[in-house]
Amino acid sequence: MKEYIYLLIAIIGELIGTTLLKASDGFSKLFLGMLALFSYASCYFFFSKCLKTINLGVAYAIWSGVGIVITTVIGIILWKEKNNLITILAIIMIIIGIILLNLTTTNK
Repeated sequence: MKEYIYLLIAIIGELIGTTLLKASDGFSKLFLGMLALFSYASCYFFFSKCLKTINLGVAYAIWSGVGIVITTVIGIILWKEKNNLITILAIIMIIIGIILLNLTTTNK
């Protein structure tokens, strides 16, 4: 169970890092850029911890899939990025893919 907590922390770190990277405006706001790097470092640390017991493919699918979905939502809400039916369908397909991969793979 703790491996999924590590994975959750890694996802949160990646989401914070990506949001801060956008907010840093191409590192023109150095403090935000440095916070992004710190967030990514913690993200990879916790991702490596979860890989001790979760299969790489499953962990990466969850990490990247959840990251894509939530980052898209953050972009729409925070940065007023446009979305459309194709965006919503793509997010649904990513979620379905994560679920299917988890149903068909066993952990170590």
